[in-house]
Amino acid sequence: MSDSLREPWLRGVAFNPAAPSDVLIRLLDRAAGEAGLQMCEGRDLPDAVIDAALRHPDYVIRRALAQNRYVAPARLAPLATDPSGLVRGWLASGPRRYSRWVRPLPDDVLVTLLTAQDGGEDGKLTAKEIIGEIDSSRQIPLSFFRSLAGREDPELRIRATWRWQSLPPAQRVALLDDPDPAVREAAHDRNWALDPERVEARLPSFGARNSFVFATCALSPALVEQCFADGEVLPLARNRHTPVYALDRLARHPDAEVRASVAARPDVGPELMAELREDPVEYVRMCARVHPFPRTWAEYDVIDRVIGHGPDCTCPITEPFTTSDTEPAVGPSPDWFAACAVSGEPVLRRVAASWPGLSAELVETLARDDDEEVRIRLACHHPLAPPPLLLDVFVTRPVHRPHLVALPAFPRTGWAHLIGHPDPEVRALAAADPAVPDPPLEDPDASVRRAAATNPSLSPEAVETLLADPCTAEGAAANPALSVPRLHALLDHCLNGTATLPT
Repeated sequence: MSDSLREPWLRGVAFNPAAPSDVLIRLLDRAAGEAGLQMCEGRDLPDAVIDAALRHPDYVIRRALAQNRYVAPARLAPLATDPSGLVRGWLASGPRRYSRWVRPLPDDVLVTLLTAQDGGEDGKLTAKEIIGEIDSSRQIPLSFFRSLAGREDPELRIRATWRWQSLPPAQRVALLDDPDPAVREAAHDRNWALDPERVEARLPSFGARNSFVFATCALSPALVEQCFADGEVLPLARNRHTPVYALDRLARHPDAEVRASVAARPDVGPELMAELREDPVEYVRMCARVHPFPRTWAEYDVIDRVIGHGPDCTCPITEPFTTSDTEPAVGPSPDWFAACAVSGEPVLRRVAASWPGLSAELVETLARDDDEEVRIRLACHHPLAPPPLLLDVFVTRPVHRPHLVALPAFPRTGWAHLIGHPDPEVRALAAADPAVPDPPLEDPDASVRRAAATNPSLSPEAVETLLADPCTAEGAAANPALSVPRLHALLDHCLNGTATLPT
């Protein structure tokens, strides 16, 4: 067997969408090398393969599985108590490859990781290091922290204080008066940000992070004046603790971005808002026009994630709104999002398009919206976005392609009319479309030829020819039309060193 064919065949079989469990399990063998690791991390897997990987004696297989963004997080729960700290750490850090969609881990997995007494039997990581990984991974939803405030375990109530300002006031009061002294101490320590005198006392220790303090903490009158003196007015304009008298000054600031930040706030009085609606800058006027919608800070936060970001925004898609048993609700109500969807303001329709809980009827309406950014956000965020819209955004906005192709609803057919598109990334998807009568095996771009080799419409003879060509061998091995015996034969050839490849 030619060494130039072994790796392409292994990679192709690993990502063959029609390969059954018994074929894929063979790739967990150490002899499969990188192909087995790439498979564990980079594709959806049948339950039998997941179970085999979870039980695998080699920690590198389990570690790769821990980073898989296609497998349901609940299936990865056993890895939270894996003997290897590296496996636990990779589960805590989330998928390694870039993914805009950040899926939260289940509550029981989070509790296991956050309350572990050690970092695993191998001693590679400490429990504290693993907690640090998960805290920065965005895999902990806000609803989880709020649920911790009422748990029986004092350690979990201490964890609830990590998102102190996001907790409802009643929960903060309860934690400050908790029967456990360690919980009270943690709550008191976190509560410094809401005490202007303590903020002022601690400010010098923050150094270059003063802007963070000015944007998030309760400020004394002296610190408010310091913000104006130092020119740190934009953080002040966004700080929900900024006093009313400072907002009056900020609303008349020469910087339009500062005035717009004030106009977007939900706590600005009607007289000042009327003044901002007459601002000479359209962006400021637009922020003032949408002011009736952010009646709460939760609604303000949702709008803030959208406003001014532009059609090529690739910010992580985390938790815009989650229904849960926790009270109060984490975000705005479904009725609020529905009202945004029919608003005359494009920015509010963009907000609605970013919420995955929007009704099918409103999704259908927004898919035809005149505003391109509304359509783009719908395609990237909503599971019911129609396939033609996903296709259109893929073609017209390359920056969103890595995210779109990973979506379950992304269309694999309907690309035939794009077979001659000037962009090879578009041609490659068209080349793999089973409806294409003549896959472009002679395309000048190697990625297009490789994609064409995966097309199940090819004849068995053509696939055999492509398997023998190093340039198309990987695509041919991933062709779903290959029979199961043929896939096993390829693996026999690669893993066992079979002298010949039977036809």
